Amino acid sequence: MIFSVPAMVAELSRNVTLYPGDVIFTGTPAGVGMGRDPQRYLRAGERLDSWIEGIGELHQRFVAAGA
Repeated sequence: MIFSVPAMVAELSRNVTLYPGDVIFTGTPAGVGMGRDPQRYLRAGERLDSWIEGIGELHQRFVAAGA
């Protein structure tokens, strides 16, 4: 990662109140999909499901840029 976890939490908490159990998604570097075989990129309409046992679930559906 480019920034340390403490640096990301400090920067984020300047604008958002963080609570115990909050999850911070940091993403991945550009070009990660290009390095796969076959190449794989997120598309509009796809869904990402994330969960942490005992905490909860987060569901995201992707849309096209500008939509």
